[in-house]
Amino acid sequence: MGSHRLISDEPERLGGDNLGPNPLDLVGAALAACTSMTIRMYAERKGWEIQNLTVLVDHQRDRGHDTFTRFISFDGDLDEEARERLIDISHRCPVHRIMEGSATILTETGTPTAS
Repeated sequence: MGSHRLISDEPERLGGDNLGPNPLDLVGAALAACTSMTIRMYAERKGWEIQNLTVLVDHQRDRGHDTFTRFISFDGDLDEEARERLIDISHRCPVHRIMEGSATILTETGTPTAS
């Protein structure tokens, strides 16, 4: 993550120290951040004024299946068609696409070499 650092941990009830969000909370945060950036960039490109854009993500696991629910809200003088378009665009954020698709994960040992 370059010069950025994050702390991730599990809650105390699961044996962690609760020093930071758990890994699945970070996945939800990535989805929320990517969604809001995608909506804002599209609205700016269209010249649409939106305010108070909020994206909340809830995660539930049931019998090994994970469900992430996004709650998207924003204000602005937009007609229903423009609002629906922004929600449609939210499905195109890169994190959403990765989560819906099947990413390939490669595992190597050691540290990466500079390319």
